Amino acid sequence: MDTTTIIRNSLLKAISYSTYRNLIDKYEAEGKSSGTEQTQDQVHYTALNQKRYKRLDKTIEIPEDKAQYFASYDKSVCLLVITESWCADAAQIVPVVHKIAECNPKLTMKLVFRDENEELMNLFLTNGGKAIPVVIFLDLEDKVLAHWGSRPSTATQMVAEEKAKNGKLTPEFKEELQKWYNQDKGTTIISDFIKILEEIKDK
Repeated sequence: MDTTTIIRNSLLKAISYSTYRNLIDKYEAEGKSSGTEQTQDQVHYTALNQKRYKRLDKTIEIPEDKAQYFASYDKSVCLLVITESWCADAAQIVPVVHKIAECNPKLTMKLVFRDENEELMNLFLTNGGKAIPVVIFLDLEDKVLAHWGSRPSTATQMVAEEKAKNGKLTPEFKEELQKWYNQDKGTTIISDFIKILEEIKDK
């Protein structure tokens, strides 16, 4: 199956941010998570992420100059996000993407769950792994213009350095990474997205 067909099949299952947030509310209330597995960890992180989503939905603000950039962007782009409710990085990233899309009706955001869209996920692996979230930038004909993920550029560098040093991500590092997200307040994601939007403007 070609890439465009896989993307179009996934778009048929895509949901809005408000529907996604309502689903996470529901999962938390029922003691569940999204995804094909229902481990204790995934249920725990879904509940924890629900708090993060609620906080970030209220507190994330796009600086005025950056908001103006997004608002005046004149190319229609769909931001297709691959995510799951239990993913800690997604809980820090997806609300920021939502705020970006809110700046301009030409920037539409749609979300799909990773485990329900295996063929799509396999097109956008990170070092061979199914890391999420991934944001796919699509034109009006569902052609891939670019993709981003699974972490902001600074966090990606931090993770690479930690893996080079310790061979894995320790619980202490994961805590440090969450602190970095809280301090960064979406700034790096916003800069990353402006860079990509500039690159794809004439594609």
